[in-house]
Amino acid sequence: MPTPEQLDGLYRVSYYLTYLSFQPIHLVCIDKRTANLFILAGHDEEIVTEITSAGEVF
Repeated sequence: MPTPEQLDGLYRVSYYLTYLSFQPIHLVCIDKRTANLFILAGHDEEIVTEITSAGEVF
């Protein structure tokens, strides 16, 4: 399960991608090795974002 900080980061990133940049989100999952939330987005799947358990967005 994602942490509350990850869910907050997911909301902010999702809002930015869909409503401000008009980019589709293809995949959202938790990397079991690092416990980071992984987001794959973009028309050509070129946007890769990770959110740590502390809520930091990379």
